Amino acid sequence: MPIGRNSFIQMTKLSNVKGRITYISSHAKQENLYAVYETTDRKFWRELAKCNQEEFVKSGTEGKCIEARELIIALPESFTEYQPDKLLQLFTNHFKQNYGAECIAALHHNKRKTNYHIHLIFAERKLLDEPIIKTASRNMFYDENGKHVRTKKEILGEDGEIREGCRIVKKGEVYEKKLFTAKDERFKSNSFLDEVKHSYTDLINIYVQDESQKLQVFERGGVYLATKKLERTIQKHMR
Repeated sequence: MPIGRNSFIQMTKLSNVKGRITYISSHAKQENLYAVYETTDRKFWRELAKCNQEEFVKSGTEGKCIEARELIIALPESFTEYQPDKLLQLFTNHFKQNYGAECIAALHHNKRKTNYHIHLIFAERKLLDEPIIKTASRNMFYDENGKHVRTKKEILGEDGEIREGCRIVKKGEVYEKKLFTAKDERFKSNSFLDEVKHSYTDLINIYVQDESQKLQVFERGGVYLATKKLERTIQKHMR
């Protein structure tokens, strides 16, 4: 029995979502950019990045802040026959309908035009129906790490002046503006990517016209090795 072709869907974490959006959606940066589709405006991503950075500082977690996540979805070359705008809209709305997440996506070819694929960036947070705005009932003090401290003395340097990066929020001013929900924990689960792979593979197969070109999800516990791994194994034994 011949080994079927495996679908390729990869997920990465983004620590600079605004920069990544510019990169995937710019004709100046992409030689073969066919379509861009957005489920929300760019202001959403700016506010999302700001929210994630603020929450990251508050948490005291080490490493890099994760502002959003990105899926790379490889498409069969036969899909170039479909209208790019409609194809991208179909795949992006498929994700939003399943997970309720805002997305921005771009449809590309690589330089040699051998890899037709979608970059789909999605948010782990949703906008609140009503923003939560908190105002200071008294002067509030924040150190250079953005952490709230109890007294002004804690943000003063040896010269008695406020240290660089520290700040004071005066009584009556807004000290916290919450626009987003907490991150959706399911996007961190091990089962999430597997679920997405099956969902998108099924969607791709609906639109593959040649039955022999239909894809399958590589099952790690299955009978067959991944195609590339199998090829390396064969080459090794033929040396």
